[in-house]
Amino acid sequence: MRSLLAAVILIVTCAASAARAADEVIAVFTKNQTNPFFTAERLGAEVAAKQSHARVIQYVPTQPDSIGEQMSQIDDVIVKKPAAVVLVPVDYKAMVPGVDRLNAANIPVVDATDRSAGGKFVAFIGGNDYELAKSTAERLFREMDGKGRVFVLEGVRGTLTNSDRLRGFHDAMQAHPNIKLLASQPANYQRLNGLQVTENLLQSFPDVDAVLAANDAMAIGAIDALEGEGRKTLVIGINGTKEAIDAIKTGKMLASGDYDGFQQGCLAVMTAIRYVRHEPIQPELVLHPVVIDRSNYGVFDKPTEQRRCPTWEEAIGH
Repeated sequence: MRSLLAAVILIVTCAASAARAADEVIAVFTKNQTNPFFTAERLGAEVAAKQSHARVIQYVPTQPDSIGEQMSQIDDVIVKKPAAVVLVPVDYKAMVPGVDRLNAANIPVVDATDRSAGGKFVAFIGGNDYELAKSTAERLFREMDGKGRVFVLEGVRGTLTNSDRLRGFHDAMQAHPNIKLLASQPANYQRLNGLQVTENLLQSFPDVDAVLAANDAMAIGAIDALEGEGRKTLVIGINGTKEAIDAIKTGKMLASGDYDGFQQGCLAVMTAIRYVRHEPIQPELVLHPVVIDRSNYGVFDKPTEQRRCPTWEEAIGH
């Protein structure tokens, strides 16, 4: 009799859990389909949802970083009413009205990767762009013995992520007065733009010793341009993407600051699910800066698909 009762309880519990999970849809918004960082972030979101028996729906603008398209997607989500939203705003200021609409619809929102300039969020999940950029630039300048000529490839001007990374780069330069900045131009976080901007800069400044790129996609583009000229120059990026790690392994790239999109996707969705389930959350989870180079890349050298999300206990230890 006890065995039968236990079995009934188990069946009822599983059924209730399944019913709850079926209702737990997390809408995840990222900026574009072209940056490998956001590919990793979306994958982390999927893995976290699967581990928690919830479901993710991805919203990605077909035009990179399109404010109008992301706003339209938010309107669509409000109609569909998911359990929660994870939002990487394509623009930290321009998307505030979209956050306000989600707030008005009583849909809880987790702010991921880029801090929004306004709106109400249950939590922020991201990295410290300033510290990560400063640490990565310092690794480059040590390799250069504190002297030499550099280009900076900026991201999208006006975005908070780009501003913080540029501050980190420039503060690192101030500590090395024999580092000379030849030029600083935006390449919009895109590989093709990174290639084109580097090609143009090399026409004006052929004697360059290093390139600081505000993300890995632009860094790989810079490497493409340098190889096209038959040159080997020190290059660093940010994001810790697979492409960057492969380039570090082969000696084409010196280092990458690990912004860890996979982990951010995991933690953002884990936070959203825990909030929906009335479980304790952290109002802010900021990943510590880590610089990947030849000395430590082995820890990161695995396909994103083979990575696992942390447990909540591991996550709050960050």
